Amino acid sequence: MIPRPLFRRRTLLFSALIALIVSYCTLALVTSRWLEPERFDLTQDHLYTLSTGTQQIIDSARRPLWLTLYFSQHATRDLPQLRSYEQRVNEMLQEMVARSHGRIRLQVVDPVPYSDDEASAEGNGLTPISGGTNGERIFFGLVGATRQTGADNPSDVAADLPDDIDGKSTDRSLAIPFFDPGRETFLEYDIAKLLYQLSEPQRPRIGVISSLPVMGDPPQGAQPWTVMRQLQQLFDVETLSPDKLKQIDKSIQVVLLIHPKNLPNDAQYALDQYVLEGGHLVVFVDPLAESDPTPFVDDATSATNNHSSNLPRLFADWGVSYSPDQVVLDRGRALQIELAGANLAHPAMLGLGAQELNRDDVVTSSLQRIYVSSAGHFDLLPNATTRLIPLVQSSADAEVVPTQRVIEASNNPTSLLQGYQPQGQNYVIAARLRGPFVSAFPELAKKPGHLAESATNAEIILVADTDLLTDRLWVETQTFLLGQPMLSALANNGDFITNLVDNLSGSSALLSIRGRSSSQRPFSHVLALKRAADRKFLQKEQELESELADTKQRLDELQPAKGARDDSTSTEQKHEIEQFLKRELEISKELRDVQHQLNAEIDALGMQLKMINIVLLPMLITAIGLLYGWRRTRRNRRQRT
Repeated sequence: MIPRPLFRRRTLLFSALIALIVSYCTLALVTSRWLEPERFDLTQDHLYTLSTGTQQIIDSARRPLWLTLYFSQHATRDLPQLRSYEQRVNEMLQEMVARSHGRIRLQVVDPVPYSDDEASAEGNGLTPISGGTNGERIFFGLVGATRQTGADNPSDVAADLPDDIDGKSTDRSLAIPFFDPGRETFLEYDIAKLLYQLSEPQRPRIGVISSLPVMGDPPQGAQPWTVMRQLQQLFDVETLSPDKLKQIDKSIQVVLLIHPKNLPNDAQYALDQYVLEGGHLVVFVDPLAESDPTPFVDDATSATNNHSSNLPRLFADWGVSYSPDQVVLDRGRALQIELAGANLAHPAMLGLGAQELNRDDVVTSSLQRIYVSSAGHFDLLPNATTRLIPLVQSSADAEVVPTQRVIEASNNPTSLLQGYQPQGQNYVIAARLRGPFVSAFPELAKKPGHLAESATNAEIILVADTDLLTDRLWVETQTFLLGQPMLSALANNGDFITNLVDNLSGSSALLSIRGRSSSQRPFSHVLALKRAADRKFLQKEQELESELADTKQRLDELQPAKGARDDSTSTEQKHEIEQFLKRELEISKELRDVQHQLNAEIDALGMQLKMINIVLLPMLITAIGLLYGWRRTRRNRRQRT
């Protein structure tokens, strides 16, 4: 028979438990039905917390936005990495929808083969890839659209949203053709950029004046440089001819002047008046433009460097000091290059990191590194009335050398370190130049419409390198997990240029969106052990491969010459050939054994970890629980006695 005090205690505990369950269910029902759910991001890197810029773009949407996420569920059932990334994309989109207060509607579609959804995905510009289950194509992209609804109040948008987004009444649509897992760190930026483009009625116009083939060569099938393709995604890019340039249209919000060489006076005057009128100019000059297609002047005694660029008249008027005959070296920031099969540091090719970037400027605050090559530097003239605000600069362990010396050291860059003498100065490679400015053409003061000076807040961007625009310096082509070629950024050069144009064209919301860390969490300890196993067997494998190569070479030497009779080979030679052939088979078998042993050790490592996680840890926790229960029971018995 149970004692009455113990019975009352159990009854009280069960009653409290039932009351707690009922209260929890009631609270969950009430909050889910009548209260807006509060969301908390407890991830280490705040993966699901939207940046201020993204929220600003969402809040500034004047018209409702429809998003359609296409993802091939069946075709990716054997691709867990892609399915995991789809969940990450979906959760990011859901977070944006939740913060939009009805401005954004999301639909997820599985475009099964030969369906209307598949045709719609292709029609909206999505790019499928091969390699899915049973050879099916894989769609994984986003389509955004806007429509006229007649709702003036953002709170009325949700009521105007139709249930379907078939695109029949779409006012404008844009797409992310494929979500590359390699760009996960820029996922929020890519989606926010799509929303921004949909919200803006017209894209800003920018003009490009360049003596370099930045826009490619369509007749030859050459594509524009990657940085230009990125700009074309956000802006209307228009090429301006310097030989025909008399005046720059006021509707062009930003002009990129790249590698000006012998710029005509009319073009310089057009740029002068454009700046004084409030236009935004970005000037790229270079003491040694390695992408300049002009053949080098093969004359060591010549003082002319036909791969340099300058803007002497305008620079002098703006109070800028720049020399095309000087290149900045920085041994502490030298990039590693491969030359003639050897890896060496090139002191004229610089990897400038966070310490060399202006963290207080919106253009460079979120960037991590910028790569430049044979760059020059800027300073102010003694009589300058302008201000130079650095964006990118060298470290203090830098020095300046003649451009000709860098040209002569092209086959041996380490020779630039001979007699290296740092001046303890941070050389300015890119900067904002703030006015006011006066016209560099006072002799044209009587010309109709001539402007003599600018407003006090006029601004120009100066960059003393053009090689940072080239693909070779910051982009490499990689193979995607399903065999598709994808571009991978080694540095933030493209982001730097996009940020510059974006900032000068008046939009800064995208600049606050920083790159995020990946949601994938690899087993770092397992990878470290795998690398240790690789190193353990690599030496043996190399030894066997070297012996196999020597064996094949000696075997070729003993083989009879082509066309010779078989009996011309002596018995001794035949015996030695047989021995070499036998040894070749043995070496091949040993190499296979090495690879098999490597795989076996990795598998054994995985099995050990599984045993620890699945068997050992649960047993340990169970043993601790049993021990704790036994000790507590024993203590209770002692207290009763």
